[in-house]
Amino acid sequence: MKNIIKSFIIGAGALSILSCSDFLEQTSPSEMTGGTVFNSTAYTAQALNKVYADLTLDHTYGARIPLNFATNSDIELIDGLGENNSIANNERGVGNYNPTSSWTKLNDNWTACFAIIENANIVVEGVENSALIAEGNSSREKMLMYKGEALTIRAMVYYDLIKNYGDIPMKFETTKTDGSNIYLPKTDRDVIMARLITDLEEAIPYLPWAGQSGYTTERMTKGFAHGLLARIALSYAGYSIRESSESGYETLANSDANYPTQRPGTEKRTELYKLALGHLDTVIANGTHRLNPSIANEWYLINQRTLDQTYRENLYEVAHGLNYSGEMGYTIGVRLNGITTTYGYGNSSGKVKLTAPFFWSFDHNDLRRDLTCATYEIKPDGSNVPVETMQSNSPFSIYVAKWDPRKMNDEWRSASKAATGKIGYGINWVAMRYSDVLLMYAEVLNDLSGADVVGPTCGLTARDALLQVRSRSFESSQQAEVQSYVNSFASGDAFFNAIVDERAWEFAGEAVRKYDLIRWGLLSSKIEEAKAEYTELIQKAPSTLYYKMKSDDSNAIDMSSICWYEMPTNISEYKSVTGWGDENLTTGTNIGYLPYISSGLNKTVKNRHLLPLGATTISDSNGTLQNSYGFQ
Repeated sequence: MKNIIKSFIIGAGALSILSCSDFLEQTSPSEMTGGTVFNSTAYTAQALNKVYADLTLDHTYGARIPLNFATNSDIELIDGLGENNSIANNERGVGNYNPTSSWTKLNDNWTACFAIIENANIVVEGVENSALIAEGNSSREKMLMYKGEALTIRAMVYYDLIKNYGDIPMKFETTKTDGSNIYLPKTDRDVIMARLITDLEEAIPYLPWAGQSGYTTERMTKGFAHGLLARIALSYAGYSIRESSESGYETLANSDANYPTQRPGTEKRTELYKLALGHLDTVIANGTHRLNPSIANEWYLINQRTLDQTYRENLYEVAHGLNYSGEMGYTIGVRLNGITTTYGYGNSSGKVKLTAPFFWSFDHNDLRRDLTCATYEIKPDGSNVPVETMQSNSPFSIYVAKWDPRKMNDEWRSASKAATGKIGYGINWVAMRYSDVLLMYAEVLNDLSGADVVGPTCGLTARDALLQVRSRSFESSQQAEVQSYVNSFASGDAFFNAIVDERAWEFAGEAVRKYDLIRWGLLSSKIEEAKAEYTELIQKAPSTLYYKMKSDDSNAIDMSSICWYEMPTNISEYKSVTGWGDENLTTGTNIGYLPYISSGLNKTVKNRHLLPLGATTISDSNGTLQNSYGFQ
C-alpha cells in the first residue's frame, strides 16, 4: 500500500510532529486508531500539528512556494541572467518560464503538498466521526475549531497548487484501503476553487479571531479564512491559461490557439467579486487586524521573529523555527557576502531580485522604496568587519531589503556565528497582510460600484482603503500630497491602474505580484513594459552615483545621502560607483540580458505561466496524469 500511494502522500497516517515555534517538540500516538485519536482533544491537536508542521518544509512554505515559484514578474527576477541561466534545469529556468519536468523539486513540492492535504483530510474526517462533536458535548467547540483549521490549511495548500500547476487532482477524502481513490485524474481548477470557497464558508464560523481562545497569527483564524476566501474568489474570477477552451468564458487578446487564456463571463465575475467584497468588508469592520502605523516597524518585527499582538497586521504566518526552517532572509533579503564578526556564517544567497525600473517607479518620498530595495550588500573587510557596499551598474540585481540581517535579533546572530553552513533562519513566512485586505477591497468595490461608494458595513470607500495603505508610507508632512494623489484617479480603469501600481510598491518580494498579473491578464504585457522601461532608464539615469557613509559609522551607508536624482554640488565629499545610466544602448551587458528575461513565457505556448508536472509525478500516476501546455 505504501508504494502505491507515494505520489500523493508521505506517512498519511503518521501523526508525529516535525515542526517549529509553537509546533516544536510535540508527540503523538501514531499506533492508535483514528477513533481513539479523534475522541481526545489533546490527540486531535497533535494530529493537527502534523498538518501545520509540513508547512515548514523547504518543498512547501520554507522555500518553494513563497520564493522559487513566485518569480518572475515585472518587478521581481530570479538571479539567473543570460541565455544559459534562463534555460537552466533549476529555479532559474522556472523563474524565466523555461521549467522542465525533470527538475526533481517539482516532484518534491507536489508530494509534500498532497501529504499536507492527506493529513488535513484525516483531521477533517476524524473530527466529523468523533463523538466529541455531539450537541452538548463540552469539547464540541474545540473540536470544530480544529476542523476549521484543517479545512483552511487544506484550502490554502490546494489554492497554491492551482496557482502553480493549474488543473490538478481533486482529493477531499482520505485514501481508501482498497486504493480506489489513489490514481485520480485532473479536475478543472474552477471546480476545485468552488469547493475551497464552500469549505472556507464552513470553516469561518468554527474559527476564532486572532487573540481569542489562545490563537495567534501562527494559527488559522477567522480573519485569514475570510481573506483567503476573497483571494481565491479573485483568482477564480481572473485570467489563467487553460487546457482547453471553456464555454461562456472570455478569452484574453492574443491568446494561444491551443491553450487559451480565459476568465469567467461577466455574470460569474460579478458574483465572485460580491462574494470577495463581503468577506473583506467583514475583516475590516471587525477591527482585529489593522495596519501597523509604521511600515518600518512592521518589517522590524518580522525580522525580529516577534508576533505583533497590537495591530496583527499579518493575518497568518507560517511558523518557522531558528536552526530548523525558513529561507526568508537567506534566499531573499539583503545579501551577506562572506563571513563577518557581526553576522557569522553570512553566505545568504539573495536569489530573488528587484529591478531598477521598479526602484525608479517609487515616489521620491515613499518610505517603502528603501525598505524594499537594497542597492548594496554586506561584505567583510580585511578584519571580517561587515561593510555595506554599494553595487555598481546592477539594475537587475537589487536585493529585497524587507528581510535584513541588521534587523535580526541576538538569538539569530548567535546561531549564525555558530554555523558552518546554511541554517534555517526561522523568520516566519507571512501569507497575508492586512494591507492586502484593504487593496483587494478597494479593487473589488471600485469594480462593482466605483471608487467613492461606501462598502457594506465597514464604512470605507475604495478610495479610503487605498489612502490608508498609501498614507502610512509617507511622513506626516507629505500627507496632503498623498491625498491629492489618491483623489486624482477617477473611478473605473484609472483607479484600477492605481491599485495595480500600489500593489507592486506594497508587496514586492512577497509572492503576490506574479499571481496578481496573471489574474489581471497583464503578466506578459507588464514584463515587456518593464523591459522597455529599462532602455529608457539608462538614457536618463545618472552614469555615476554619489553617496556618503554615516558620520557615526564609517562602515554603513547613509541612505539619505545617495544622489539618485541629481549630482551633488561638491563631489569631493562623496564616494561613488558606476550608475545604471552608464551603459551602451546596443552593446551594454544589461541590454544583452533583456531577451532572456522571462524568455519562455511566450516561446512555446503563449502566456505559459504554469509549471509542468514533475516526471516522477507522472510516472507514479498509473497513466492518469499527463502534462499539457506543450510540456513533455
